[in-house]
Amino acid sequence: MSTLAEPVEVASGYRAGRTLPLRVELVRQLKRRRTLVMGGILAALPFVLVAAFAIGGTPGGRNSQVTLMDTATSSGANFAAVNLFVSAGFLLVVPVALFCGDTVASEASWSSLRYLLAAPVPRARLLWSKLVVGLSLSLAAMILLPLVAVAVGTAAYGWGPLELPTGGAVGAGTAAGRLLVVVAYIFVSQLVTAGLAFWLSTKTDAPLGAVGGAVGLTIVGNVLDAVTALGHWRDFLPAHWQFAWADAVQPHPEWSGMIQGTAVSVTYAIVLFALAFRGFARKDIVS
Repeated sequence: MSTLAEPVEVASGYRAGRTLPLRVELVRQLKRRRTLVMGGILAALPFVLVAAFAIGGTPGGRNSQVTLMDTATSSGANFAAVNLFVSAGFLLVVPVALFCGDTVASEASWSSLRYLLAAPVPRARLLWSKLVVGLSLSLAAMILLPLVAVAVGTAAYGWGPLELPTGGAVGAGTAAGRLLVVVAYIFVSQLVTAGLAFWLSTKTDAPLGAVGGAVGLTIVGNVLDAVTALGHWRDFLPAHWQFAWADAVQPHPEWSGMIQGTAVSVTYAIVLFALAFRGFARKDIVS
């Protein structure tokens, strides 16, 4: 008997890298009701804030300290910045956790995961396609909100420079670039939530458990960051840097906080994504 392993026969034309194309996975996820609902919620927020300002009056005047919220009705750019400010702490966490946490766990809950792998779709290829699409939808959600906010804010308050809480203003063209930096940083800062959700999605067959777990752990991080007794240990918490993007809407942007926040977030995310791929490669798929 030969001691050499027999070569594995592969069907003619089969290419592992062509299985589960990104466009196919993207179309599948775009058609899902939760994607449409989340997009509708984000698109509705600017209209809600405009209505709130119309009912409550112009913000500001409550104390001597001027905040970003007090400049909300100054221009469309200011209104977009305020929308990002009020949503970055929680609302934008939800689509990231949803798109990255529901993606693998939902296949398991539908009992379709094993059929995808039997297609055969390599496990790493399946995870890669789902991760790329999940992150792409998360980024699209973060772009959708300021785009709608700029349009709604410009229609309601006019287009003009970005009025700064510290005094002065930034020209409209520069303001657009600053808002792009803000969106990019918020996306990077949410990679930790994406990593948590994606890792949990490979560990459970319950999509709600993966999404809820990621949101819950993110909230725990925010609570720990509020504990000042932790001192410099808070510098290692991603939540500690989540609003570092505010340094970009200053007369002279400061980058040190965003650089530190990016380093912390990316480090955690790489570890969590690696755990997801490693664990899923060894997981016994029964659903």
